[in-house]
Amino acid sequence: MKINWGTGIVLAFIGFISFIMYFIVTMNVNKDFEHELVTEDYYGVELAYQNDIDKLNNANTLSENISYTKTKEGLLITFPKDLNYKNITGKVILYRPSNKKLDFEEPIALKDSKMFIVNERLIDGRWNLRIDWNYNGTSYLFKEAVHF
Repeated sequence: MKINWGTGIVLAFIGFISFIMYFIVTMNVNKDFEHELVTEDYYGVELAYQNDIDKLNNANTLSENISYTKTKEGLLITFPKDLNYKNITGKVILYRPSNKKLDFEEPIALKDSKMFIVNERLIDGRWNLRIDWNYNGTSYLFKEAVHF
């Protein structure tokens, strides 16, 4: 059978379309290629973003901000030493941009201005650390990207 140039073009188009459709189906069905939003209520979070800016500005007025140290056992979070740690309340949120199933949140429980998060929940990779805390009625926020 002889193939002329018209038949070759049609076969090339069919091959190209088949190639593209294969990748579209693979990307939609395969669980390895799931992409998720950072938060479920994205627009609601954006509406409250001014509150986060105010909390970050409050944190910048402190003489010393929150610091953290990565250890073999986990993550050690240190709050400012000039504040009475018994009056600090809030929550620590660690979320993984690549997999929301690994996200977790813990209430702040301090011992001598320090809090420790155990390493068994923190797998290797990038985590976004967000500490939303209050001290004597003033709200503060600490945000940082942490790599394990």
